[in-house]
Amino acid sequence: MSDDGVNVGRRRFLTAATSVVGGVGAVGVAVPFVKSWNPSAKAKAAGAPVKFNVSKMEPGQMVTVEWRGKPVYVVRRSDETLQNLEEVTPLLRDPNSEESIQPAYVNPQNRAIKPHLLVLVGLCTHLGCAPMFRPEVGATDLGGDEWLGGFFCPCHGSKYDMAGRVYTGVPAPTNMDVPPYSFEGDDIIVIGVDQEGSA
Repeated sequence: MSDDGVNVGRRRFLTAATSVVGGVGAVGVAVPFVKSWNPSAKAKAAGAPVKFNVSKMEPGQMVTVEWRGKPVYVVRRSDETLQNLEEVTPLLRDPNSEESIQPAYVNPQNRAIKPHLLVLVGLCTHLGCAPMFRPEVGATDLGGDEWLGGFFCPCHGSKYDMAGRVYTGVPAPTNMDVPPYSFEGDDIIVIGVDQEGSA
C-alpha cells in the first residue's frame, strides 16, 4: 500500500522521532537559560538575613554566625564586663563610636541594642583578619592590668575592648563594625534586618 515506493508508516515514525528529539533539545537549551534568570542559592544566601537563638548562651560566651560571607560575633556579656567598659575608655581611640560603622539605634558606648548582647562583624578594621576572642581579664600578653577582656587581632596586633572599640596605638583605624540587626521576641537575633522604626 505505498505510492511510488514511499512507506507512509516509516515516514510518520521518522517525523515523530525527529519532533521528539527536537523537543528534548529545545527543553535542554531552555532550562539552563531560564535558570540563569534566577539568582543562585549562594547569591540568595549572600544577602539573606540570618536568625540566631541566644537563649542558651552563657555569660562570657561567644558564638560565630555567618552573614553575607562574613563572620559575625555574638557575645553574651556579664554585668562585670559591662562595668569594665567605662574603665578602658581612656585607652580607646574612639570610645563614643563617632567614626565607626554601626546603626544609629545601638548605644555608642556599649554598641548594642540590649547591653548584654553584643553583635559585631568579626573582621579587623585594619586589613580584615579575624580577631580572636580574648575575654580573660589581666592577660599578660595583652597589657596585664589594662586588659579587661576583648578581641585581639593576631595579624598585626590590633586590640579591641568588649564592645569592639579599638585601642589607641594599634594599626586598626576604627572600631569593629556593627551590622544591622534586630530582635524577634527576647531570644532571636535577626542579623541583616534593621530594628523597626530605625532610619
